[in-house]
Amino acid sequence: MVPALTSRGRFGSADAPCCLSWGFADRGLFGRGAAAITRPKAFEDESFATFRTALGAAAKARVYAGLTALVRKRDFFWDRDFAHQFDPRKPPVDNLSIAIALEHDNGAGWARLAEFAEEAAAEPLDSRPGVICAPVRPAYDSIAYAKLLQTSYTEAIDWAYPRADATAVRAKPEPGAATIGTLGAAFVWLLGFEGPDSEPDPGRKLWARVVMPDGETGFVGPDSLRPLTAERLCYTKDPVEGWQIAGFVAGGN
Repeated sequence: MVPALTSRGRFGSADAPCCLSWGFADRGLFGRGAAAITRPKAFEDESFATFRTALGAAAKARVYAGLTALVRKRDFFWDRDFAHQFDPRKPPVDNLSIAIALEHDNGAGWARLAEFAEEAAAEPLDSRPGVICAPVRPAYDSIAYAKLLQTSYTEAIDWAYPRADATAVRAKPEPGAATIGTLGAAFVWLLGFEGPDSEPDPGRKLWARVVMPDGETGFVGPDSLRPLTAERLCYTKDPVEGWQIAGFVAGGN
């Protein structure tokens, strides 16, 4: 059964559902396909794959000039900039640097860029013609998903999905703890994170406490899950310059 939540919940939020006292198995919340996801296919463009390789190399080298060459020189955007940090007077690469906290926490932003470079799938950004973004959200049955939220008395921000097809669930938030289950390609109920509320990026750095399909709880390692509202890096293809970083869409709720 699901015990009361005592740790931090939700990606980027101290808010969390509290005092849950029943499991999914009790209400049949995991009917066949009810929470299943289908992962996106790779974006079919060889030149985009080449650009991603260059982005990955720049992220590994951590050379600012190398990154500058990959960012478009004008019309860079930063959507969902809740803190109002975007400054149109600054060079686009400087705004990108601030958006992803490039040099913070021993260069954690460079690691984030490397992760973006690994995303082979990309989808159009409806609000900006000619722009594609990654990562791509998985496909799922929206009606079944809505029913899942209604039946479990939860909200969309209480759910995430595994980054890998098979993610070990452990009895304790420790690498060597016993494996008590495995998460597949399906949404999972995120109860919270094991760590201080002051951590600005709990999804990447803290163990997450989740509910398995049988209603039991366990833990998955840092950076194992991704919310539907994950941050995204966006690109556009210039007729002359080729692919470039066009903007950033912040995550969170």
